[in-house]
Amino acid sequence: MSISAERKAALIKENARKDGDTGSPEVQVAVLSERIKNLTEHLNTHKKDVHSRRGLLVLVGQRRRLLDYLKGKDQARYEAVLERHGLRR
Repeated sequence: MSISAERKAALIKENARKDGDTGSPEVQVAVLSERIKNLTEHLNTHKKDVHSRRGLLVLVGQRRRLLDYLKGKDQARYEAVLERHGLRR
């Protein structure tokens, strides 16, 4: 369900705005999106795993708040993140 260190490093490298960038909203949304995707696959096979389902809802809310922040700060970056990750709003 969690992502490997190699995959996380690759996501950070793909979405970083500059070298060493791990905290920008773009990177955080990318990492959260990967975790959400993995949890969704897990819940498709384990339908009664209520605790993981709650964790998924927490992650979705966290990503939503980050996207709302980004939308308020810079609309162009927000739209780029939505397109890059295939998210809809």
